[in-house]
Order: sequence, then C-alpha cells, then structure tokens
Amino acid sequence: METRRIIDITELALRDAHQSLIATRLGIDDMIGACRDLDEAGYWSIECWGGATYDACIRYLNEDPWERLRTFKRLMPNTPLQMLLRGQNLLGYRHYQDEVVERFCQKSAENGIDVFRIFDAVNDFRNIRTSVRAVKNAGGHAQGTISYTISPIHSTGFFVDKARKLQDIGVDSICIKDMAALIKPQAAYDLVSGIKAACGPDIRVHLHVHATTGVTLVSLMKAVEAGVDCVDTAVSSMSLGPGHNPTESFIEMLEGTGYSTKVDMEKVLRVKNHFMNTLERYCQFQSRVTGVDTKIFKSQIPGGMLSNMENQLRQQGAGDRMKEVLEEIPLVRRDTGYVPLVTPTSQIVGTQAVLNVLMGRYSVLTGEFADLMLGYYGAVAGQKNPEVMELARRHAGKEPVTCRPADLLKPEWQKLRSEALALEGCTGTDEDVLTYALFPQVAPRFFVTRHEGPRNLGTDPVTGASETHPAEGHQGAITGPITYAVTLSGRQHKVTVAPYQ
Repeated sequence: METRRIIDITELALRDAHQSLIATRLGIDDMIGACRDLDEAGYWSIECWGGATYDACIRYLNEDPWERLRTFKRLMPNTPLQMLLRGQNLLGYRHYQDEVVERFCQKSAENGIDVFRIFDAVNDFRNIRTSVRAVKNAGGHAQGTISYTISPIHSTGFFVDKARKLQDIGVDSICIKDMAALIKPQAAYDLVSGIKAACGPDIRVHLHVHATTGVTLVSLMKAVEAGVDCVDTAVSSMSLGPGHNPTESFIEMLEGTGYSTKVDMEKVLRVKNHFMNTLERYCQFQSRVTGVDTKIFKSQIPGGMLSNMENQLRQQGAGDRMKEVLEEIPLVRRDTGYVPLVTPTSQIVGTQAVLNVLMGRYSVLTGEFADLMLGYYGAVAGQKNPEVMELARRHAGKEPVTCRPADLLKPEWQKLRSEALALEGCTGTDEDVLTYALFPQVAPRFFVTRHEGPRNLGTDPVTGASETHPAEGHQGAITGPITYAVTLSGRQHKVTVAPYQ
C-alpha cells in the first residue's frame, strides 16, 4: 500500500488574500458565512488577523479588531487561528517598548490567536526576540519568519544561516515569507532542503508565496519535494494576481505524486462559492494587477503596491513617470543595503523612489527613510551608501545607531494607558489601550463611532449601493491621496504619499 506524505495547508482567505486583492476592505459580515466550512476543512491553520487588518478595521470598517478575533475563535474553535506580527513593530509602523509588545502578544493569545507568524522587515532578529518570548510565555506557537528577497548579497546560504539563528532563538517553526512572488522553483527547493539539512528534519518549515510573477505554484511543488511541511494558499475565488496560489490547484497538483493533504475539497469548494461574489462587490478596491507581472523580479515591489503608486503618480499629474519610478526603486534599495521589500520597508523605499523621481534624487527625504538609513529599523545585511547616510544624518539631525532599536525606548505603557483612558469611548481595557498605542491618530475617532457597528464597504452588484448592515454581535481599513507635505502607512510626515496596505 502506497505511503503518502501529508502536506499541511494554511488558508489565507480571511487575511492576506483580501489584503492583497481588495486593500484589506473585507468586512466581518462577508466572512462569517465561510467560517464553519473553513473550520471543518482540515487546514493546519487559518490566517485571519494581523498584517493590515487591524488598521483596516478601525480606519475604514468601524470594526473592533479584537471583537473580530473573538468572533473567529467562536466560529472556528477546531482549527488554530494564525496572525502576522511585525515583531517589535507589532501591527503599527514604529518600534514599541518591550512591555507593550509583551502585553500585545498576551492579549492576542487570550482573545484567540494560536499561531503567531513573527517577522522583521530587515531580518534583524533582535527585533523579534521579545515577541517570540512573549508568545511562548502566553502558550502560543511562535513561528520565526525569514523575509525572502533576491539581491547580490542574498543567497541560499545566507537564508539558511538566518534559519539557524531563528532556531537558536527558540521558535517553534520557521516560515519562508516571499511577499513579492520572487522565489523561483529551484531556489525554493534549495532553500527548504538547506534549512532541513542545517536545522534538522524535525523543524517545521512553512512556505508563504504570492502568485504575482506566475512561477510560484511550481515553487510550491519543488518545496514539497524538498521536504516542506506546510504551504500557504488561498481559496481560488480569493487568489491569483497580487494574491496567492489557489488552494484547489495545489491540492489537485499533488495527485499521483506520493504527496497529499488532509484538506476536504468539498469544504474548500463551498468556501470558494461563498466568496465568488464577494470580490465583485468590492470592485472599487480591486488591484489593477490581475494577471502575471514578471517585472517584479527587478523592482521587487508587490503587485498591490505597484497599482497604488500608479494612482499616486496620476494624482500628481505624473502618471507617465511610472517607468522612471520602477527603475529608481532598485537603486534606492541598493543604497539601503538591499533591504527586503515588505511592510514597512516596501513603503519606505517606494515612497522615496517616487520623491526622487518627482523632486530630484534625495533632494527630499522622508523621516522613515532617514531612520532606515541610520539603523533605527535595525541592522541590514548589505553596505549602505555612505553619501546617502550622510544626507540622512543631516536631515534627521541624529547619529546612526547599531544597538537594538527598542533599547532606545523608555517605558511607555503607563503613558499610553493614561492617554487612552482620557479618550471618549475608550473602555479602559488593555485591548483599547493597545488600539490607541498602535494607531494614536485613528483610534480616537474609532472609539467615538464604535457603537454604530461595522460598515460594510462592499456594494450591491446590481444596484451599486453600498451595504452597511451590521454583522452579528460586531462592531470597521488604508490609502489616501498624497500631498507634498508624506502620509505614509496612515501616519503623517513632512513631505505626503498615501499609505499602501
């Protein structure tokens, strides 16, 4: 009798799928109908929280993200719930002092998160140690994550060494996170097999890839052959374009290979049907990148961000300059020491490239770009351009640092708590304090309107009317126009470019 090796699947429909395809605007009432089938389908985990969803909930959907999480836990009690956590950044756009990180991880576990996928944008693992420790103390599964990229300095050996470091930190599993569909089939095989050889066959290895370049379904198959334990997919009606590979396609691809999954295709197809019309109703938020885009191998900017930058340039009457921006992005990235392009570094590098094209190379620097150059986001793998570093030093009026950035922070929990409790509508819970800590400009408005319940931003496919009916028991996400003064990822700065999620 044939022995089949089981490949686990993490389903992305409730988080990264709609973040990638419809700018994180999917409301809770369009998700709850799929939860029972998702829970019964046999997934290793369901990613449903973190990333941009927290921001999206309070900024656009008037929805309490903690209530969303509790609802998912109630409706999907049998499958581990997973979130994406940006290490010391949590779900915001700056580093937080350790006590804030510890409280966030504890509360996330209490409210329903089982698996924490923890990454740092520049792969400086000093920035994830606190969250890994906090997750394990809270009884959660701490998944250490490698932000995958390609450059003259990034090799299989480089990433295998990163995996060893994650293992030394004490993570429960390792994820290769390819946010821009860059990992080609042979690279996937080499990296997975390299990690297994270096860290031992018992370490769980997961692979997260997007679909944008058109090569990564093959990459998933090569990773399976190399020994990967779990892959990330999205149900087909919520897949492809700047999103992910279809769950059904991955399952079918394994037929006759000696590999299989435990996922029930009938349940998956029911989930597919649930979401069939959902994206149609959110067409106003859909990415224009709907097919394959191999230009990303050069620019490394995720597809959703490409379309967002096109909109930014059009708003400035410079829609014909996108080609210049795409050529500038790799140059700016080289100056940073080849940082991976993932939140928040993708926004920082992309914004600086736009400013360089519109206003002259480095004639204007954003505060975030200066901080990235000066080490305030952590240590990068490559050598930075010393001339640009000097510009950043003069712009920011501060010196470069080499320490763990969070070591520069003073205790801030009590101050954040006092400020939050003074706000109208704040309940005084740690969850509300954390909401304020992460998004201090947005939270005060959300607290005031929370009682009105969630806003559904989808439209009726026939009438085009917006639907705003509340979801059962719930209380609602991240792009605005740019000005030259920089709103980046929901925060206002000196120079203005809309945030990308």
